[in-house]
Amino acid sequence: MKIFINDREIHLAPGMTVRHAIIAAGFTREIDAGEKVFDEWGNEVGLDGAVSENYRLYVEVKKAR
Repeated sequence: MKIFINDREIHLAPGMTVRHAIIAAGFTREIDAGEKVFDEWGNEVGLDGAVSENYRLYVEVKKAR
């Protein structure tokens, strides 16, 4: 299944969760640092939530100060 994280295409097996998508996209450090995940409408989503084909997620990445 194809989803997008920060507009980057990620391929996952059916049944995977938001957490699996974050790991596949390499955003584990950002999540560990307290960053949150949002859907395309700006709603915060939980890491155990389901994803589906063409689902869009966004991780806000703060720039280093």
